[in-house]
Amino acid sequence: MPIFRKNEMTATPDVARPHIMMKQFSGEILKVGIVNYKKGDVPPPHYHPNDEQWIYLLSGKLAVLLGDETTTAESGDLVYIPRNTIHGIRVLGDECVFFTCKNKSGEGGLSEDYTGVDNLEELIEKLAKQN
Repeated sequence: MPIFRKNEMTATPDVARPHIMMKQFSGEILKVGIVNYKKGDVPPPHYHPNDEQWIYLLSGKLAVLLGDETTTAESGDLVYIPRNTIHGIRVLGDECVFFTCKNKSGEGGLSEDYTGVDNLEELIEKLAKQN
């Protein structure tokens, strides 16, 4: 029975942003990870054409963009991101840690199946206003 022990998990570089280390794993159907983001070091708004995604916030607080809406999520909150939904986050505070789960596409890296958006600056500005 595969159990990944906290003290035995090794962080690996994110495939899209190799300077960010994540504890990421993939099975036959899903890929999961424990992600630690520092303030200002998050992916730009994007969407996943093949993945739906769940984020369970373990610590910290996030501004969250989902489609046309922004909201705030904090420790203990669970965020659902449907496939093809433009989304983004901004760390509120110094850092956040969350567990994420997605469909397995590509080689199993968390940032695979990542599609950028045309109105990036507008969405970043919208996220910046959420506290």
